[in-house]
Amino acid sequence: MSLERYSRQVLVPFVGEEGQRRIMASRVVLIGCGALGTAIANILGRAGVGRLRIVDRDFVEESNLQRQVLFDEQDARECLPKAVAAERKLRGINSTIQVEGIVADVEPGNIEDLVRGATAVVDGTDNFETRFLINDACVKLGLPWVYGGAVGSAGMSLTVLPGRTPCLRCVFDTAPEPGQTATCETAGVLAGITGLIGSFEATEALKICAGRLEGVNTRLFSLDLWSGDVHQVEVGKAREAADCPCCKQRRFEYLEGGAASRAVTLCGRAAVQVKPGRGVTLDLVALAKALENAPGVTVANANPFLVRCRVPDAERPGERLELTVFSDGRAIIKGTRKEAVARAVYAKYVGA
Repeated sequence: MSLERYSRQVLVPFVGEEGQRRIMASRVVLIGCGALGTAIANILGRAGVGRLRIVDRDFVEESNLQRQVLFDEQDARECLPKAVAAERKLRGINSTIQVEGIVADVEPGNIEDLVRGATAVVDGTDNFETRFLINDACVKLGLPWVYGGAVGSAGMSLTVLPGRTPCLRCVFDTAPEPGQTATCETAGVLAGITGLIGSFEATEALKICAGRLEGVNTRLFSLDLWSGDVHQVEVGKAREAADCPCCKQRRFEYLEGGAASRAVTLCGRAAVQVKPGRGVTLDLVALAKALENAPGVTVANANPFLVRCRVPDAERPGERLELTVFSDGRAIIKGTRKEAVARAVYAKYVGA
């Protein structure tokens, strides 16, 4: 394959022809395709990563467009899953690469299959439980991965090379307790910081794909875009200093499912995700028809990927909740933070 498309990238001494060919032969798995994930996917797709798998559980909404750079108003109107919309955009940007969008929730039962064989795994998620799950899987399988997070005007990133650098749990022993850290729902987020941290993550992934491991940043990088403060914290000794349950003791608590919560509150809005206790495949056409006939229910969107509707809120007469159901049985109930309310909606309109 010709390198002309990537000629400006090849001119960078750290990449060169050899590095570019490695990038074109690489496979990257991106977990999460929101603000960070779209920035990362955009760069990796344009850079020529040979196979790019994008995994995301959510769908495009108008409020995403302020910062999620691969999506547009049509995606929001069609209520497309983010993984599907991202795949379509990237296929139009670079037809020479393989892009695979997977609409799924990353969990202990599927993450190893999702990331196995990857040259690098990149974090585009919005919660520490999923990041620790990624960390467990990548340490267990020996896969390099890049952590990143951003909220408000600040963000940080860390690259993990299993066996060579500290893993995420060497640096952050446990996930923050609920309510202890700011989220994009409570503190908002600037598009600039997600773009910068996403660019940093993508570049770290390209270093790995190009085989330039000597150039990988082994420090914890943090940046506040508003104040202009930049810090790089040396964490190289954390692996030796800590008796890490993951990379030292080889106890994969998140991968084994013992440390994960049953329900997840989604970043950026009052919403709860409910998952069935077993693997299912829903007939969305039949579900949409059933919901259209349900009293008080208004179906807003029905496509091959999901059904979205508005349903009565039993706790607040006259108010409505938004129910979005995916083909794998997952549902997002928007308008509540209460697990009990979300599960009751799910049982009533989807089934126990």
